[in-house]
Amino acid sequence: MKLLQSKLAQYIEPQKAKAAGVYPYFRAISSEQDPEVTIDGRKVLMFGSNCYTGLVNDPRIKEAAIEATRKYGTGCAGSPFLNGTLDLHKELEHKIAEYIGKEDVMIYSTGFGVNLGVVSALTGREDYILWDEQDHASIIEGRRLSFSQSLKYKHNDMVSLEKQLQKCDPDKVKLIVTDSVFSMEGDVADVKGIVGLAKKYDASVMVDEAHGIGVFGPGGRGVCHHFGVADDVDLIMGTFSKSFASLGGFIATDKEITNFLRHHSRSYIFTASITPASTAAALKAMEIMQSEPERQENLWELTNYALDGFRNMGCEIGHTSTPIIPLFVRDNFKTFAITRDLLEEGIFVNPVVSPAVAPHDTLIRFSLMATHSKEQVTTALEKIQKVFRAHGIIK
Repeated sequence: MKLLQSKLAQYIEPQKAKAAGVYPYFRAISSEQDPEVTIDGRKVLMFGSNCYTGLVNDPRIKEAAIEATRKYGTGCAGSPFLNGTLDLHKELEHKIAEYIGKEDVMIYSTGFGVNLGVVSALTGREDYILWDEQDHASIIEGRRLSFSQSLKYKHNDMVSLEKQLQKCDPDKVKLIVTDSVFSMEGDVADVKGIVGLAKKYDASVMVDEAHGIGVFGPGGRGVCHHFGVADDVDLIMGTFSKSFASLGGFIATDKEITNFLRHHSRSYIFTASITPASTAAALKAMEIMQSEPERQENLWELTNYALDGFRNMGCEIGHTSTPIIPLFVRDNFKTFAITRDLLEEGIFVNPVVSPAVAPHDTLIRFSLMATHSKEQVTTALEKIQKVFRAHGIIK
């Protein structure tokens, strides 16, 4: 065996979990991503999706994707920098700019690619990136690729952020980067506090709205709009793979920044453009989000109902106030075992274990879609209560 294979062969954690019968990943779904899916021929309630709007199986979006494929084909065979820009892409950029309220928008092939390409490119060697310790992995990877000085602040802690800002040279660029809704534990960033400190220390702000758009704000525009600070946030990032029911992502900002990024952001320049189908799907989803506010209203009704239900049964759910509800288990093996047992009970949820979180913070991630019914949520609550009691998590 070569040295590479020999070294990597030492990683046997998945094999251990499989041998114990609790391996929880790559569960193959053979149906649409709806509130109910099919796994191994069984109907299972889906509480592991990030499509908070529930639009991923909407027939109008499917038809838009099909029509775009008929007109443009299945792909662009090149990056937007070269042959991969369609008039459809420009239309989507224009519509998102209007929707978010920024001068310009760039669309990337993935949401991960947005953060990777934007965070790594914006600041120079003498500048600073300040980031929340629970920021998404894509932000962390972008920060690692940057030559800038990196300053981490405690999670959602404005005192910690201010201390880090005080370390910065006042004449250098300071970029604060945060999630709006933190994807694992569902808590909301103090964007008002961040904007206030940015003004005090002449810093710029970038907010990742991947889990905020479709959930918060008028027309689902996100947390920044919900709290009335969108005009004070320099860059707003979003992804199409969640509420937009598609694939790809965007950065919305001013034209000076997009002009620079279009010629320096490597994950933009050296990656093929999103497909025509993905582009048309995102366009249609954005239209539906704005024209059907009842989706957002139903999502919040379900969220409040589920939050009350978990609190009443004694689950530890942290500081969440969103459709992302962490159910803390605080044990890796138990988290895997509970995930398995819930699937056997017909409930699909996602385990979050170390190293994604600290070993003492392992949890079951329960997430809601606007298309869930109250009856489905009630069923999930009952099954979770049964399984959590069996594992001694609640009484």
